[in-house]
Amino acid sequence: MLCYAQEFPVKKEIVNNKKDTIPKSITIRTDSILDNHGINRKEQDSMVVDSVKPKNEILTAIVKYTATDYASFNKKKQKLFLYNQAEIDYGDMNIKAGSITIDLSKDEVYAKGITDSIEGYTQAPVFTQGGNVVEPDSILFNTKSEKALIYHSITEQGEGTVIANVTKRVNDSVYFIKDAKYTTAQDLEDPEYYIKLRKAKVVPKKKIVTGLANLFIYDVPTPIGLPFGFFPQSEKQTSGIIIPSFGEQNDRGYFLQNGGYYFAISDYFDLAIYGDYYTNGSYGFRAENTYAVRYKFRGNLSFRYENLITSERGFPDYARNTIYNLRWSHSQDSKANPSSRFSASVNLGSSTYYRNSLNQINTGNFLNNTLASSVSYSKTFQGEPQVNFSVTATHSQNTNTEQINMTLPTFQGSVGRIYPLAPKTGSKKGIIQNINLQYSVRGENRIQTTDSLFFKKEMFDDARTGFQHAIPLATNFKIFKYFSVSASTNYNEVWTFNTINKYYDPEEEKIVTEDIKGFDSFRTYNFSTSLGTTIYGMFNFEKEGEDRAIKAIRHVMRPSVSYNINPAFDKYYETVEVINADGQTESEVEFSRFEGGLFGVPGKNFSSSMGISVSNNLEAKVRDKDSTATEPKKIVLLNNLNFSTSYNFAGDSLQWSPVRMSGGTQLFNNKMSVNFGATLDPYALDNNNNRIDKFNINNGGSLFRLTSANLTMSYSLSNKDNKKDQGPEASNRPEDVLPKNLDFANQQINASEEDNEEEEKPSELFNYKIPWNLRLAYAVNYNNSRRQNEISSHSLMFSGDVELSPKWSVGVSSGYDLKNQGFTYTQFRFERDLLSWRMSFSWVPFSARSSWNFFIGIKSSILKDLKYEKRRQPDQQL
Repeated sequence: MLCYAQEFPVKKEIVNNKKDTIPKSITIRTDSILDNHGINRKEQDSMVVDSVKPKNEILTAIVKYTATDYASFNKKKQKLFLYNQAEIDYGDMNIKAGSITIDLSKDEVYAKGITDSIEGYTQAPVFTQGGNVVEPDSILFNTKSEKALIYHSITEQGEGTVIANVTKRVNDSVYFIKDAKYTTAQDLEDPEYYIKLRKAKVVPKKKIVTGLANLFIYDVPTPIGLPFGFFPQSEKQTSGIIIPSFGEQNDRGYFLQNGGYYFAISDYFDLAIYGDYYTNGSYGFRAENTYAVRYKFRGNLSFRYENLITSERGFPDYARNTIYNLRWSHSQDSKANPSSRFSASVNLGSSTYYRNSLNQINTGNFLNNTLASSVSYSKTFQGEPQVNFSVTATHSQNTNTEQINMTLPTFQGSVGRIYPLAPKTGSKKGIIQNINLQYSVRGENRIQTTDSLFFKKEMFDDARTGFQHAIPLATNFKIFKYFSVSASTNYNEVWTFNTINKYYDPEEEKIVTEDIKGFDSFRTYNFSTSLGTTIYGMFNFEKEGEDRAIKAIRHVMRPSVSYNINPAFDKYYETVEVINADGQTESEVEFSRFEGGLFGVPGKNFSSSMGISVSNNLEAKVRDKDSTATEPKKIVLLNNLNFSTSYNFAGDSLQWSPVRMSGGTQLFNNKMSVNFGATLDPYALDNNNNRIDKFNINNGGSLFRLTSANLTMSYSLSNKDNKKDQGPEASNRPEDVLPKNLDFANQQINASEEDNEEEEKPSELFNYKIPWNLRLAYAVNYNNSRRQNEISSHSLMFSGDVELSPKWSVGVSSGYDLKNQGFTYTQFRFERDLLSWRMSFSWVPFSARSSWNFFIGIKSSILKDLKYEKRRQPDQQL
C-alpha cells in the first residue's frame, strides 16, 4: 500500500509555558513509504535494487502546503484539511484559500473561503497556473486529469475581465464558461456595463469565442448583440479588421470612413490600410506605417489620397478633384551612431488637402497655411581639426499662394576652427595667439515651382545650382581690462551654374534677358571689428535696520560698437545701352550677370558703416513671502530691452538707419508673457510721403518718427497654478489657444497617452474644487511708415476649460478680430467621463464650417468599435 509521509518541520514556540503543537509548514513528498506504524521502510530496507517494477505514484510532483491555524490528515478517508491562509504548490499550480481539502483517494483538491460572522466571506481562492490568475468563490481541481470546476470566477483577459458563474477548466490553455460577463469596467462588483456571454470558450492570452451575446448597461439588457462573437486576447500585435465609422454629408450623401485592415507584419514593422467611401462616388484611402528598432531608430510613414466629386454628372457645377498628402517622420537613437545621424520630417502634398479633405481626422488642420519638410544626414569625422558635413533636402509650401520652394539637396561642409599661432599647451592670450580661421562650403540645388507643376518636368527646368565657399579669419582680445575687441576678415567665393546676359533688341525695342547655363564664379571680401563691454549697476533701496519690500534693483547694460568695410566690386557689372530710333544712346542700364543667383550679387558700392547697439536687463530683489527664507527673492523686471542703429560713412544721404527697439518680459509669476517692438526713423517725409535727407526734428517734428510698432501678450490663468513643477512655457504657447481637433472617432483609433495615465481618484466628500484654466493671446500691429497711421492687425484669442464636476468638462476656443469687428473660428466642447465610456460633443456655431459632432463610445481599445457617432456637416455653400 502506497501512502504519503508527513514531514513536520515544526517551529516550536513557548506560549504560556506550553508548547505550541500547530505545524507552521508541512510538506508531503512522494519519495518516502511508511507503513501504518509510521516506520520508514525505505530507510530500513537493505535491498538496494528491487526486481519488482513499482507502480506509478498518484502524484507526479512534490506537493508543498502551508496553513496558519491547522493542517490535519485523516488517514482513513485519505483527506488532508488545511485551514486559514492555506496554500498549495503543485508543479506550476498554486492555490491560496481560506480552506483547502485534498482528497487523495479521488485525486481532488477543493478550495473555498472561510465565513466570519463579522467580515463575512473572506480568503476566497486564488488559482494560479502558467501565468493565468483566476479568483473564484470556490474551486474543485483534479490533480490527475488536471481538470477543474471553478465557481463564480473573475479572470483578467487582456484589457477586459471575464466574470463567470461556472467555469470548466479542460487544461491550462482551454476554459469553457457559462453565464459569464465580459467588461472593461473598474468596478467589478457593480460594472456599469458588460457583454453577457451565455456560453463561451476561452483560450487565455489568445481569444474568446462566444455564442449569443448582448450588451447590458447596469444590468439592463439592450438590443445591441451578436449571434456569435470573437474577442482577440493576444498580448502581441495581431492582424485584424478595422471597423469603419458611418455618417452623412449634405453634398456627398452617406459615407463610411476609416475602415480597413491592420497588418501586424513583424515586431519592427506594421501597416494599416484605411478606406473611405461616399454614395455620390467620392472615395479616399490612406496607408499608415509605424516602424521601430530599439536603440537604433523609429518612425512612421503615411500616405493619404482622396478623389472628390462635387454635384452630379451633367450639372454645370460638376467637378472632380484629387488631393493627396505624404507624411514621414524618422528619428535616430543618439546611442546608435554618435558620429552620424539621419532624421526626417516630411509633410507635403496638395495645397488644398487640409481645406478640402472630407476625412474627419483632418478637421482640426484646415487652418494650416504652410507645409514644410526636411530630410537630413550628417557625419562627423573626429580629429584635429574636426570635419563635418551634412546633406539636407527641404521643402516649403504656402497653401494660400500654392508656391513651393525646395532644395534638392543642400550640402554643407566645414572644417573645425584652427589656431595656427596658439601654444600647444596652456591658454591662448593676446591678439596673436587668438588668431583663428575656418573653412565652410555650402551647395544648393534650389527649385521654385507651383502646386500644378509639382514633380513634373517643368519643375526642374528653372532649378538653380551653386556653391559658396567661406574662409573667415578672426581674433579677439581685451583692452583696458574691461573692453572686449574682436576683429575678422571674410573671404567668400561663389560658384554658380546659372548666369544671365542682357542686350538691347532694336526690333522689339526693349532689353532682353537670356539665361546662360555654365560655370561662372565671383569673389568678395570684407572686414569687420567690434568693441563691447558689460556694465553692472545696483540700486539699493534698503538701509541698515530697515525691511523694505523692494530691496534692490540690478541693471545690466551691454553696449557694443561695430565697424564694417565692404569694398566695391564693380568689375562684375556691365552696361547695356538703349538706342533710340535715331541711333543715339537714350539711356544705360547696369546689371550683373550674377543677378538671380542663389547667393546674391557682389556689392557694387563701397560701404563703410558703424553699428551701435545697447541691450539691457533689469532684475529686482524683493522680500520673500516665505518667512523662513534667508535670502531675498529675485524677480525679472525686463528680460531684455534692446536698441540698435547704424551709420553709413560712405553714403551721401540718409546715413542713419532707423532705430530698432525690442523687448520682452514675464509678469505675474511667469503666467503672462509680453513682447514688444518698434521702429523709430530720424528722417522726415516729403509731401509724397517719401524719406528725405532731413532730420525730422529739423522739419518741425519730434526727434524720431514712429514708423511701426507691435505688441504680443499671452496669459495663462488656472486654479492649479500653485504647482511648482509647472514651467512658464507650459501654457503660454500660441497653439494652446487655437481650437482643438475633436474628432472623437479618431481618438478611439489612435488612443491618446492621457488615457493610459493613472486617473486621480476623485474626492468622496461633497465639497469639490472646480478645476479651470483660461488662456489668452493678444496681438496688435501698428504701421506709419508713409503716414498711414493705421492698425494693420488687432486680435484677441482665448481658450478655456472648466471641469464642472469630476466627470463633466466644458471648453471653448475663439477669438475676436478687433479691427474687422468679427469673431474668428469658434468651437465649443463638452465632454463627459462615463467611467468605462466617453461621451463628447463639439459645436462650431457659425462660419462657413459650422457643424457639430456627437460621440459616445467605450474607452478600451479592444471594444473601441462599440460606439455611436452623429455629425452635422457644414451647410453647402452656394
